[in-house]
Amino acid sequence: MAIKIYKPTSAGRRKASVNTHDEITDKRRKPEKSLLEPLKKTGGRNHHGKITAWQRGGGHKRRYRKIDFKRNKDDVEGKVVAIEYDPNRSCHIALVDYADGERRYILAAQGMKAGEVVESGRQVEPKVGNCMPLKSIPVGLDVHNIELIAGQGGKMVRAAGGSARLIAREGEWATLLLPSGEMRQVRVECRATIGVIGNADHQNVRLGKAGRKRHMGWRPHVRGVAMNPVAHPLGGGEGRSGGGRHPCSPWGKPAKGGRTRKKGKASSKRILRRRRSVRYGQLPRPK
Repeated sequence: MAIKIYKPTSAGRRKASVNTHDEITDKRRKPEKSLLEPLKKTGGRNHHGKITAWQRGGGHKRRYRKIDFKRNKDDVEGKVVAIEYDPNRSCHIALVDYADGERRYILAAQGMKAGEVVESGRQVEPKVGNCMPLKSIPVGLDVHNIELIAGQGGKMVRAAGGSARLIAREGEWATLLLPSGEMRQVRVECRATIGVIGNADHQNVRLGKAGRKRHMGWRPHVRGVAMNPVAHPLGGGEGRSGGGRHPCSPWGKPAKGGRTRKKGKASSKRILRRRRSVRYGQLPRPK
């Protein structure tokens, strides 16, 4: 069982659950030292010292694991040494030992185990964990870690349990159905990894108390309706109020259902269908 539910021995334990990380091969194993980097905390502040991201700060100290998102080591077999935990992302990572002696971390796909062989290239076998251009992947397969620009490295579908489906390929463009429901085109030279990302039970974990959120580096979040009108558009009013307008940020930017995407983005031209979104105050239509 991947999710462990505690007995309600205290208020913090009541309804709390943890991920047992059954996919990890050895929980006492230390990460590969050559693939570690220090990770500096910003507390949500930019280079001027101004807070640009609210509710950030504190949390457990981490070290960054360098992940091979490009998967450009072509035609060299790699053996999966171990499946490891990564505190910087929701999915697990796999340590791969290549035939030439180099070691790299990759995103661990669902079903990937220690001892398996993974490859990258144009003519490799389309099995779970292998990386290849979209023009070489059979239509209908689930993929992850997808490039938007060839050679830039995977940008899309990198979270736990995520996968996109290659539904069509015509000319220089491949059509993908993303987890959000968005349907977009990507050039066939862009690479993707076969399979579904593992640790799908990550979304089922219930923290149970505020302290576990603080350990992740998240500070308390104050509701806009609880503020004064000088601090937030939803603030003020006699007694408890509903805000008087649709949810928004302190600067008036829509927070639920409003369009915030900038116009003129080059990648917007290749979106065939927008992701499914529910406007504030509306319920999704029954299927």
